[in-house]
Amino acid sequence: MELPTEPAQKGSAAIPRPPLVREVLLVAGLFLVYKLGRQLATGHTAEAFDNARRVWDLERFLHLPGEGSVQSAVLHGDTLVHLVNTYYATVHFPATAAFLVWLYLRRPGHYVWARRVLAAVTAAALVVHLTFPLAPPRMLAATGLVDTGQVYGPTVYGASPETDSLSNQFAAMPSLHFGWALMVAIGLIAATRSRWRWLWLLHPLLTLLVIVGTANHYWLDAIVAAALLGIVLAVVRPPRRAVAAAGSGGKSEAAEDTGDAGRPVPHASGGQDAAGRVPEVPDLVGARR
Repeated sequence: MELPTEPAQKGSAAIPRPPLVREVLLVAGLFLVYKLGRQLATGHTAEAFDNARRVWDLERFLHLPGEGSVQSAVLHGDTLVHLVNTYYATVHFPATAAFLVWLYLRRPGHYVWARRVLAAVTAAALVVHLTFPLAPPRMLAATGLVDTGQVYGPTVYGASPETDSLSNQFAAMPSLHFGWALMVAIGLIAATRSRWRWLWLLHPLLTLLVIVGTANHYWLDAIVAAALLGIVLAVVRPPRRAVAAAGSGGKSEAAEDTGDAGRPVPHASGGQDAAGRVPEVPDLVGARR
């Protein structure tokens, strides 16, 4: 017996696409607040390095794998390390923006959900940045790691935190590079029905190796980012279609793409449906008595 799909279709297609101008201004405003918030967290050099030593010692106490093993693989060749630095510098924002644009055009309900999740995760990250300044491992001599951005390029950071007016280099925890990448993967998995959709998890996995291999983040930075995202996802739930369509063989996704979701197909007794087939008339209890 096949489960009916009309309720799931109707729920997903009934969500209107938000006004474009409003969304552009909203996302741009959120980005501006994020950048200004990071600037408020600048300074606190001594506290940031004290916290870095605590994080490094905690990772060793927890027997987490050393970041140096990942960086050793990255430093295997100049071309590889340059590619890894380029990925760190250029993929983070464009990939997240492309994700939101695609959802806005194809999955409006999922777009609203994803935008809310990203905004909440970013706000929570800013609170941590302000209350727990943290120097990245590339700055901590005890790690023995190389600042691959400065040595091999390209880099998005200034030569020193004191002279860097564009970013806060003491905002290592949590890693929004990883948090946003993980949300992109989760959002695409929830919004699509392709059998290959789980491959989107390669994006946060690759991002994790990049942020650790470049010595821009500790393992714990990614763990905290994933924990914050998990909390937000538990509060901000996805559209009902994401759950209901999973058992419907993807029919609601096709309905959402065509815009005909939830629209009943009229057919009279003895007539034909849109595919030229005679619809099956249910045997109602007592109808023949």
